[in-house]
Amino acid sequence: MILHGAGSGTAASAIEVGYQTFQAALLDGRLRPGQFVSQKELGAMLSLSIGALREILPRLQSEGLLLVQPKRGLQIPAIDLPMIRDAFQMRAALEREAVLQAIRKISDDVLEGQRAQHLAVLDALEKSTDHNVPPEGQEVDAKLHSLLIETTDNNLLRQSYHINSIRIRLIRTDRIKLTRATLPAAFADHLEIIDAILMRDRHRAVDAMDAHIANARDRAMEL
Repeated sequence: MILHGAGSGTAASAIEVGYQTFQAALLDGRLRPGQFVSQKELGAMLSLSIGALREILPRLQSEGLLLVQPKRGLQIPAIDLPMIRDAFQMRAALEREAVLQAIRKISDDVLEGQRAQHLAVLDALEKSTDHNVPPEGQEVDAKLHSLLIETTDNNLLRQSYHINSIRIRLIRTDRIKLTRATLPAAFADHLEIIDAILMRDRHRAVDAMDAHIANARDRAMEL
């Protein structure tokens, strides 16, 4: 029997925490698209030794979240048109499958609840004089997509979606956010998706999701 060192589990946990901290740093702006950072700087930010950092670098590279540039250091990928195109194409592929699974699995009650939440946000937006989107707007937007992905009950698909969603969120941070101008159109897309799923109409639901993702992609590529 092979006995593992007592610290092996702790080391693995620290590396996983470092990986999660890296994702958080991308999303809260501590690491910006296009930015260069040294291994020493990144290790300090993630509270990892250089050795532990090097263990997660291949994972970050394979997920497209970090580039290793010889003689220049580590680079956060820039938000450019190819990245936007690829990220939204991946999203479309994953969410088409999610919609098809949702037609079979999500109850009318759950879908009606989603519909009511969207309408409540639109109503609050119409009545508000604030220039900002109601706080629950971003949450309702994200929850519908998460619900659809979770419905697939497919760990590989969920993992792929999670990694790609980081790219999408980076694009949103850098280029697109829900605003008073964009939220009504985005939520109209959502309501079309919800209604198509309620009707159990496969073609309409997939077309509605494709249109929604294409609209978001086009907004990002125009900027």
